[in-house]
Amino acid sequence: MPSKVKLVADSGSTKTEWCLTDGKQRQHWLTQGLSPYFLTSIQIEELIRAELLPQMGDVLPDEVSFYGTGCLAEKNVKLMHKALHAVWPHAKTEVTHDLMGAARALCGHEPGIASILGTGSNSCFYNGKEIEKNNPGLGYVLGDEGSGAYLGKKVLQYYLYETFDGEMRYRFDQKFGVSKEDILENVYRKPLPNRYLASFTPFLAENRGHFMIENILEDGLNEFFFNHIYKYRESWTVPLHFTGSVAFHFRDVLEALCSLYELQLGRVLRNPMDGLALYHEEQD
Repeated sequence: MPSKVKLVADSGSTKTEWCLTDGKQRQHWLTQGLSPYFLTSIQIEELIRAELLPQMGDVLPDEVSFYGTGCLAEKNVKLMHKALHAVWPHAKTEVTHDLMGAARALCGHEPGIASILGTGSNSCFYNGKEIEKNNPGLGYVLGDEGSGAYLGKKVLQYYLYETFDGEMRYRFDQKFGVSKEDILENVYRKPLPNRYLASFTPFLAENRGHFMIENILEDGLNEFFFNHIYKYRESWTVPLHFTGSVAFHFRDVLEALCSLYELQLGRVLRNPMDGLALYHEEQD
């Protein structure tokens, strides 16, 4: 019996990575993020047809497994199922949240703390089979400590409150050239403000070493540890694994915090797709 063709998606607020695998070879593609919090099922279907299908050609998957931000709430899972079924009516579809994807990819079959630090942030204790504990995420307005949106918001606060010194204000103006009115318009009136906030995070990576930049990073990631990692008593007995662009680019800050609090740092991956693809290949 030939291996099933499986399409795996890992979707955050900013981008979605797709991997098509038949157990022997893999193909990868990128589209924009598909968040059911911000998009309707029709919009998601249209985006898949416009951005993914032209890259896939005429390949039809037997199974579609979608791991996505916002796919913990039942109504969002139904919305995503509806969109996927509209595109691939004959495929078996699975929709679950991105945290389960991170846990499977990072921890495999071993217990651990799995955390996402990307545009948004989240965490859980994974017992090797399922997520046993999850400290609730509150989104970019109330929470998302340590995320790109959270750190980007701090950059904007330092700029707008004139906390940055003259050198950092000059660098900010040279890179972005935006006014206070531009910023407020994008944050409060335009769609997808979390992506807009996260777009200022690269400024931190480009200006490492400046004490104000280091303060933002250390404070922002320490807030994640304090509000999330500390809530799991297992954090002191199992490895702490991280995935996401923020975790990947600021790994040294995570290492320093783990050393400071005597915690064990595990895997730090830019994205979980390779682990997810392997997981689904092994399901045949």
